[in-house]
Amino acid sequence: MPFDTPPVPAPAPEAPYVEQVIVTAARLPPAAAEAAFSTVHLGERDLAKAQRVDEAVGQTPGVSLFRRTSSLSANPTTQGISLRAIAPSGAGRTLVTLDGVPLNDPFGGWVIWSQLAPESLTGVDIVRGAGAGPYGAGALTGVIGLKERDSGIAADVSLGELGSQRASAAATSTLGRFELFGAASYDKSDGYVPVRGDARGAADTRTDLEAKSISGRVDMATGLGLLSLRGGFFEEDRGAGLAGARANASGNVFSATLVKAPRGAALGWKLQAWRRTSDLFNSSVAVAAGRSATTPANSQDKTPATGWGLNGALRRKVGGLEWELGADARLNDGEERERYSYSGGTYTRNRVAGGKTSVVGAYADGSWTTGPWLLAGGLRLDHWRNTDGFRVERSALTGAVLLDQRPADRDGEVVSGRLGLTRDLGHGTTARLAGYTGFRPASLNELYRPFRVGNDVTEANAALKPERLQGLEAGVSRKGDKGLVEATVFWNRIDDPIVNVTLGAGPGTFPIGGFIPAGGVLRQRQNAGTIDAVGLEGRAERKVGAATLSSALSVTDARVDGGSTAPQLTGKRPAQAPVWSAVAGLAAELTERLTLAGDLTWEGKRFEDDLNSRVLDPAWRLDARLDWRVRPLVTLYLAGDNLLDANIQTSRTADGVAGYAAPRVVRVGLRVAI
Repeated sequence: MPFDTPPVPAPAPEAPYVEQVIVTAARLPPAAAEAAFSTVHLGERDLAKAQRVDEAVGQTPGVSLFRRTSSLSANPTTQGISLRAIAPSGAGRTLVTLDGVPLNDPFGGWVIWSQLAPESLTGVDIVRGAGAGPYGAGALTGVIGLKERDSGIAADVSLGELGSQRASAAATSTLGRFELFGAASYDKSDGYVPVRGDARGAADTRTDLEAKSISGRVDMATGLGLLSLRGGFFEEDRGAGLAGARANASGNVFSATLVKAPRGAALGWKLQAWRRTSDLFNSSVAVAAGRSATTPANSQDKTPATGWGLNGALRRKVGGLEWELGADARLNDGEERERYSYSGGTYTRNRVAGGKTSVVGAYADGSWTTGPWLLAGGLRLDHWRNTDGFRVERSALTGAVLLDQRPADRDGEVVSGRLGLTRDLGHGTTARLAGYTGFRPASLNELYRPFRVGNDVTEANAALKPERLQGLEAGVSRKGDKGLVEATVFWNRIDDPIVNVTLGAGPGTFPIGGFIPAGGVLRQRQNAGTIDAVGLEGRAERKVGAATLSSALSVTDARVDGGSTAPQLTGKRPAQAPVWSAVAGLAAELTERLTLAGDLTWEGKRFEDDLNSRVLDPAWRLDARLDWRVRPLVTLYLAGDNLLDANIQTSRTADGVAGYAAPRVVRVGLRVAI
């Protein structure tokens, strides 16, 4: 699996900046400090192989997609992403940004990946390790920074098995001092049935999908700097694999960014403001014995949420010293409106729950380069608040109030930082050492909304504290004309991790959660002690003639210490956290026009639940793609996902029924890239 080397910025032209043709979006150049931390770069070549952005990112070992499913079939509430397999979750423990604008949902923290197509991006930077410094809240296990296309054209059209249809295009055009960017995508699939074999029943249906997105951006030169105005809209509608269970997610985002790039010793700066809205419909069902039928369990009819954000930074470089001062603020406001407790052919109760969260922070970050040494570090101070929380439940028949919870407002401060040291050892070899801390506040979804999957119920918890992480790592890399090799060892600890803790099993009625049917369990989100993880990350790439061989490995041994809150979890592995994951890749030019690329991915077993009682077997898959260059800019391709049709377990119910990822899907497509 090849990784592109980040491009080196071209020297600034001598003429006044306002006289130049705009060729990039408004963003500051990469800071020198980033070289001191563990970063993987994916370029357009990596993105072009994938249908969806999370699939491209997920090929990096240690990047954890929840439940082993990509957004092609995953419920919106499980599209969270985490790094280093420390403790994957539906909300995700990684901050995902597009040119500095967070993409994490303002209500749930997950990322609706349908809002962006791979063709709309020019690269991805995956920063592993807590994101103190300029990143702040949410970057607990790292940052995935997406860069939107700022030159050229890319378009892709494909058809495939399972009724899959896809069309996506992104293009830029320069008009005087203006640069225009536009992108649109459409995905449709009949989907597949996750439960297979004799266990499948009438309750099991397809995970069909229809998703669409559109976005646009205008870049222009002003007397103050480069201004980018961007807007985007997305919507996806999908089946959940059970009769009567569906989800629909939609939203839009608008942002304005003004940047003055630093030139020589002159001061550079950035100002950015953004507003994001989202909504979610999500219905779930109870499954009858033998999977013969389903009964409505709840209908999350509306989840309107809005996120606002501001950030600013000053940057200057004098000799080997580069520093950056900045501040940022993020505010989320949302609620969910839900019907539940189905009886006698109708829902008998209504629930409205939600609140507001905010984080305001300031930071100082910088680096010093002298000879073969690079010293980098940063310090942050953040203030978080949870306010106006509520959960009101009423009888749908009489309107009587059954529950009225108004948790007290809560707030606090978090100090976080990072420090890294890098030395160039010569001959392309570099060694580095780094330490960092970070935090993630609980989402509105975790604080206030209970949810149900099949017969399993998970309760919310308005008393959740932010998760905090501290870590150390050491790495060495060597890069030459024929390839590269690198390895990193790390230790991370999460304090007060938000974990779904099992409280009991059905059938039975509980003080919280109510009645739990047979085959189901009751859990609650809790801050459960600590999670310690030690691990090794490595990757290698080698050019052999017209072929490039690549490999990558992630080994993470994560363990929970539940303390007095959840002693039953002590010694267990976090749910959905594999120890082993690896990928081996091949890219070869078979002829002048014909190329072959393939990735073989393997992952060790996972546990579906906190008690490690539901085992998901080790999984492997082979993806391959054959490209025929019809014309210099036009490529016809044949691609196979899970080419050998491996059974990849993604879930397991309390009574032992396994769900699976997609079977083999073969696609044929046409790609144009300029």
